[in-house]
Amino acid sequence: MVTLNGLEKFSHLEDKIYRTIELTKTLRQEKEELEKQLAAFRNLGGNEREMVASVQRLTAERELIKTKVKKVLQAIVAIDPEIAEVLR
Repeated sequence: MVTLNGLEKFSHLEDKIYRTIELTKTLRQEKEELEKQLAAFRNLGGNEREMVASVQRLTAERELIKTKVKKVLQAIVAIDPEIAEVLR
């Protein structure tokens, strides 16, 4: 095991301090970015109930459209059975 003299120990400690400073800067920048994202989220209607209601409404609309498309496809297949082969 190599023993370190006083100057080497100080240099090693100095390196650790600089790495800690850089890590702190990075963490602060990440925190600021997350705070900006949170503020943007809140400004976009971050009310959770409204968002849940909106998702439920969109899901219901999606299901309705899906049902209508299936009916249209069934009607097309009934008119022209060859299209059924293409759709599969």
